[in-house]
Amino acid sequence: MAGNITFTMIKPTAVKANHTGSILHMINEAGFEIRGMKLIKLCKEQAEEFYAVHKGKPFFEKLVNFMCSGPIVAAILEKENAVEDYRTLIGSTNPETAAEGTIRKLYATNMTENAVHGSDSDENANIEADFFFSKTERF
Repeated sequence: MAGNITFTMIKPTAVKANHTGSILHMINEAGFEIRGMKLIKLCKEQAEEFYAVHKGKPFFEKLVNFMCSGPIVAAILEKENAVEDYRTLIGSTNPETAAEGTIRKLYATNMTENAVHGSDSDENANIEADFFFSKTERF
């Protein structure tokens, strides 16, 4: 059975370009409810820990540096079938191949600076939400 939460981050270039409001509007229009949200700036250690699954890959250091380059918006989203529906809303990792009207097609700069992160499984949604939010920060 599909879960009802997913995790997202609006990445530094999208925040800097003032796309946060537009992205959150798309999220709300797609039927998601925000159950926790914060604006924070990751330190290098936090970014390395969050993206540890990619450690050793050629893009790891670039990704970590990018994610520390400015503030991000972290959020827990709720909706039935949340992970799959959010992955559809954000589109392909590569904005050049992302479907028209998706968040990444509209707001991404390139594959690394692809506007938003979205959990890829129910299990990871819970792990990622726990990374950023305590139980008292969820509603």
